[in-house]
Amino acid sequence: MAKPRLFSFVCAAIAAGSLAACDNEAEEPAQENVGTSQASETIELSGTLDRSFTGETVPEVTVVNPEGEELILSEVGEPMLLNLWATWCAPCVVEMPLLDELAADLDGQVRVVTVSEDMRGAEVVEPFFAERDLPNLPQWLDPQNDLAFTFGGGPVLPLTVLYDAQGNELWRVIGAYDWGSEEARAEVLDALAAGTSALDRAENAN
Repeated sequence: MAKPRLFSFVCAAIAAGSLAACDNEAEEPAQENVGTSQASETIELSGTLDRSFTGETVPEVTVVNPEGEELILSEVGEPMLLNLWATWCAPCVVEMPLLDELAADLDGQVRVVTVSEDMRGAEVVEPFFAERDLPNLPQWLDPQNDLAFTFGGGPVLPLTVLYDAQGNELWRVIGAYDWGSEEARAEVLDALAAGTSALDRAENAN
């Protein structure tokens, strides 16, 4: 049996200028299930929006949930906000309720897909969700780190990527971001509207 790939993730603990709130997923995490209130006291939501990857296609990766259901990311077929996170990543934990709020507010306009990069998968993700009120977020799992491979082998967590309905990247946010803000909603909706306009122009030209 082939051994699972091990990737070294970096957790974006921006506020303190250190990685004290993070851990290396290649080892047994020391910060699993970080408390939201504890983490929010030290984590600054100052992620960087990056448009340099615009046009990249969504990875052809299949994720699973604790029930064994599968989701092929490249076949979602609707606007998608893809979030890579882990239970041991304090900035990720802070983001989760904000993403849950965003998912509720933009329901029907964009699908929020949260994918855990925890190598222990459902063993740690299910208790995490059981302890928190996150009714609008899915429990997708990527324990083999296939997404890490497609995003360069060791992405900063959290990493959030917005795709249009055709699976083309519009932008990505590296690090924690205030997804509960009006600015975040505007960034998502404006990017999707601009992408739709560009597609309409291309179709009319043909």
